[in-house]
Amino acid sequence: MKTIFDHIERVKEKPHHIRKQIAFGGAAALTAVIALVWLVSSLGTGAFALKDTSFAQSTGEEGTFTATGDNKEQLAGVGASARSGRGAPAYIEIIDAASSTSGQKKTEQTTIPF
Repeated sequence: MKTIFDHIERVKEKPHHIRKQIAFGGAAALTAVIALVWLVSSLGTGAFALKDTSFAQSTGEEGTFTATGDNKEQLAGVGASARSGRGAPAYIEIIDAASSTSGQKKTEQTTIPF
């Protein structure tokens, strides 16, 4: 049985382009083994599993809208229209937890440039 040092000595005798192929092949194989171990351990622990939560649950607020029936065509604007009324334009409200001591809520329209 050959040792690793015998294998290295045999590879040193080969031409440069063969040594380069062996080096890249070994690096690719080692990378594949490490990636496979990482993927299997991540899938085994449930790191990629979707949690059964919603944004309302994570913020501690109750949901204001529930979808019923097959009317799922226009769900994109439902969240904005549920709070602001039927004809009001949609807006984004950012509440800073540190400065939310004042009781006033000021709504302003936000333009996001692309």
